[in-house]
Amino acid sequence: MIRLYNRSYEEHLQKCKPVRMIFADPPDNIGLAYNGFKDKMSDAQYECLLTNILHLSKYKADVIWLSLNSRHAFLAGHIIYKMFNYHEHWEAKSCIQTFTFGQHNHNDLGNNHRLLYRIMWHDTELYPDAIRVPSWRQLNGDKRADPRGRVPGDVFDFPRVTGNSGQRRKFSPTQLHEGLYERCIRLCCKPGDTVLDLFAGSGTLGRVAARCKVHAHMVELSKETCEAIAADQQLKRIY
Repeated sequence: MIRLYNRSYEEHLQKCKPVRMIFADPPDNIGLAYNGFKDKMSDAQYECLLTNILHLSKYKADVIWLSLNSRHAFLAGHIIYKMFNYHEHWEAKSCIQTFTFGQHNHNDLGNNHRLLYRIMWHDTELYPDAIRVPSWRQLNGDKRADPRGRVPGDVFDFPRVTGNSGQRRKFSPTQLHEGLYERCIRLCCKPGDTVLDLFAGSGTLGRVAARCKVHAHMVELSKETCEAIAADQQLKRIY
């Protein structure tokens, strides 16, 4: 089941029932041209946005994934640190997505990674066997290799979705790789669970949900973007 809601993340979180997992990939606050949203806030305003996302999400899901531009690493760490001073039953894991084809910088080190935080209730069950990948030993014929492969680490090696990628949806200025979504979902969800994406953007969750056998609820503020997602995925209704 795929449902697409044309509303703000705040309105949806105040109304919705709890789900298994929330994925939040908010605007990066770097001045991109989003429909219906001004992607340029002060640091204080952006801190309020991220704090509000986590505050409203924490009792609506067992697991929250937060994806951010790497420039916000120190701010996000500060917010999450403060959060755990008040919510001792939560735990966090810091991951990163690395990618090739990062923007070349002639004057300094270019950015080739994106932040990815996993925040979840203590003792939440995970399903690491669902995301095993071939190990180096398997690929090189080592008889000592575990035939199941290995559970990948906290570095997610997925390419950026560039303009000529088959995954690219041009109606959204930014887009995460479908493989990243799949890994997060398979690690944290079992078939039949519900995943909520608070910033649907290009509709990635809707495209991977069937492969992961989960229900997808997508929230998008822009009416135009909702209509583009619905047309792309042949959805008959926008809620």
